[in-house]
Amino acid sequence: MNLEEKEISYTTTNSYATINTLTDKTKNIWFVCHGMGFLSRYFLRYFSGLNADENYVIAPQAQSKYYIPPKFKHVGASWLTKENTLKETENVMRYFDAVFEAEQLPNDKNLIIFGYSQGVSVAMRYVAKRKLPCSQMVLHSGGIPKELTPEDFSFLNAKVTMIYGTKDEYLNEERIVHETQRTNDLFGNALEIIPFEGKHIVNVELINALV
Repeated sequence: MNLEEKEISYTTTNSYATINTLTDKTKNIWFVCHGMGFLSRYFLRYFSGLNADENYVIAPQAQSKYYIPPKFKHVGASWLTKENTLKETENVMRYFDAVFEAEQLPNDKNLIIFGYSQGVSVAMRYVAKRKLPCSQMVLHSGGIPKELTPEDFSFLNAKVTMIYGTKDEYLNEERIVHETQRTNDLFGNALEIIPFEGKHIVNVELINALV
């Protein structure tokens, strides 16, 4: 058997979801990247407690969708896997570019980049690769991509918040120490670390306290 893996490029279509309306009263624009197993329209529910007049929230949609076990009834999505990660990352970056181009966001608002769980990796990579000037970056219960260095964020003048649950089932003490040190190395004095007593869940109370 002579197996050969080939590559093509093609145009595809994907959705994204928003809540609230972008107006002159808007103070903060959120770009929120969901975790594995979410759909963007459901992930936005965690941001519904924000002041609607002051906060416009954009949730991009991971392109790889699948039925969630064990009943395989509900649909979730995933950003990346270990399979062809570099190429798939570029696909995600170009998709994010298209979302920003479609939204035509003004420059006089606070841009908050938020990643939860698996969404942390794509959010951080996008900021680093596109040198995206944001006011705040929030890293909620996710791992830091191994390839990122302090130089990747040397341009950034933003508050960085790391949030994690002390009872997160995907974190042990060693992993918490490692991720905390990695984040400190990347952002130094710009970093605020907020642990909370809880599992691997989106902490809505802390989200509402960010602005």
